Amino acid sequence: MSELDQAANEIAAEQLDQLIDAILSAGRIFVAGAGRSGLMMRAFAMRLMHLGLEVYVVGETVTRSLGKDDLLLIGSGSGETRSLVPMAEKARGLEAAVGALTLSPDSTLGRLADFVVKLPGAPKDQADNAETNAAETVTVQPMGSLFEQLLLLACDAVILALMDRRELSGRAMYGNHANLE
Repeated sequence: MSELDQAANEIAAEQLDQLIDAILSAGRIFVAGAGRSGLMMRAFAMRLMHLGLEVYVVGETVTRSLGKDDLLLIGSGSGETRSLVPMAEKARGLEAAVGALTLSPDSTLGRLADFVVKLPGAPKDQADNAETNAAETVTVQPMGSLFEQLLLLACDAVILALMDRRELSGRAMYGNHANLE
């Protein structure tokens, strides 16, 4: 818990503001990620939907096509995930905006993105490569856990800011919650 508290204080508020502005100005929002990072991005998509925004998870059968006024948000610790880089390249070719939430602003995804939210954390292979990871955040957690947790927390903080800007309460958002169960 103290790791999360310390790392969360390292996130640049200006970068989160840029993400919020991009979401508010987007026609539609698309999210992508792989593995646990992908799960965090799916959770973000759910809350964006609860806000009443038009949002899609890349790869789902009901996902529409990406277009010029849309926004693609990709969560990837390394910024090099082989399945995600072509998505960013394609989005750029379609003139959609691209945002990367990553440990590595200088990664391929970071360079392809229109804006980057740098999240603290450690790469998955931190124990295997301690010499090159000396500048990275040290964590007691396995693999990419710290990044993945911060990804969810940062996305939830963005949701709170969007609620404030759109003057929405949790009760209003609940109206968009699934009720078929």
